[in-house]
Amino acid sequence: MPPTNRTTRLVAVGSPLALPCGVILPNRLAKAAMSEQLAQVDGSPSQTLTRLYSAWGRGGAGLLITGNVMIDRRAYVEPRNVTLEDDRHLEAVGNWARAGSRAGAVMVMQINHPGRVAVGPLHRRPVGPSPLRPQAVGFNLRKPRELSTTDIAELRRRYARTADLAVSAGFAGVQVHAAHGYLLSQFLSPIANQRSDRYGGTPANRRRLLLEVVAEVRKAIGPGALLSVKLNSADFQRNGLQESESRDVALALEQAGVDLLEISGGNYEAPAMTGVVADSTREREAYFLRYAQELRARSAMPLMLTGGIRTLDFMNDVLADGAVDVIGLGRPFAVRPDIAAELLAGATEPQTSPGAPRIPLPGADPINSYLQIAWHAANFRRIAAGEKHVGGPGALRTLAAAGAAVTARALTQF
Repeated sequence: MPPTNRTTRLVAVGSPLALPCGVILPNRLAKAAMSEQLAQVDGSPSQTLTRLYSAWGRGGAGLLITGNVMIDRRAYVEPRNVTLEDDRHLEAVGNWARAGSRAGAVMVMQINHPGRVAVGPLHRRPVGPSPLRPQAVGFNLRKPRELSTTDIAELRRRYARTADLAVSAGFAGVQVHAAHGYLLSQFLSPIANQRSDRYGGTPANRRRLLLEVVAEVRKAIGPGALLSVKLNSADFQRNGLQESESRDVALALEQAGVDLLEISGGNYEAPAMTGVVADSTREREAYFLRYAQELRARSAMPLMLTGGIRTLDFMNDVLADGAVDVIGLGRPFAVRPDIAAELLAGATEPQTSPGAPRIPLPGADPINSYLQIAWHAANFRRIAAGEKHVGGPGALRTLAAAGAAVTARALTQF
């Protein structure tokens, strides 16, 4: 990448971005989605969740993307996910949106359905494109029910309904989660999707549901709201979604009018999104940069790159190079809620923007991945309480606390 001077770098990361829908991001730094698990028992946003986003909203990021918001209370990624399927909690959802956007950040709600990797409700059978168990530990205990075409039509309506409610409550838009092995990602995967109807069998059929969901969501929220999609660059599994097919999906999403495509990768079986699955771009700091560069050569769609990015110089180099338009940071925001403001002021890693600490469990990469997520989730309550620089517990305490928390939430919500 061509060298850039300090002035150019500061302008690059701090420059605004006008998206095709007309929404303007005040800068190029985004808090990527992290699952907060801070909803009330009834699925509404809690005051703790609202305070958390108030802290992040003051932290300088131009874009805040929420963690999983479920489109159906019959299927949760984790206990205590926010659920938005009707207007009963719209006031609390509006308070959440205002808390994050009060200081100027653009608030976007990530909407999702877990499909065959649903944690709960425990008494319900999960659903998926095909009746095939995932191979991830803990998710392979229940065989999913294959979705009928009637079920699929209902799912499309649910995505659109949740998106409409989010925008009505004050969110600038939504992000449709089609990555990390959740339902729409499952339809894209030749491993999870072995259907023989119009939703399976060929690459065009496997991406059909995602494109239909995007079309219905756009119709629901209108042309002036932000419509984002989170997409795997690859599943990082043999016979899973590969980069060549993923690029074709991305180009189809561009034609469908998506305003911002976030690039990620992996799933519960191969968690590349947390850095525990090696990729050729990992040594260059960003996990999925090569894919972004190859897609940029064929697409003008605004791109957001998330995964492994930590240093200001690197962020500004890839922005100045034009490979991507937005830099997504996830776990660093669970350590320093104002990290975006520090980066915009010129702070560089490692002095004031350290990468997220890793919990050392050699030889246990998937477990390491789960524990890293739990470690950062444990910090969210501290940030909501006003802490600025957060340090969490070690691996054993994280494991014990995460197990107790998930059990308590499951018993109270399901």
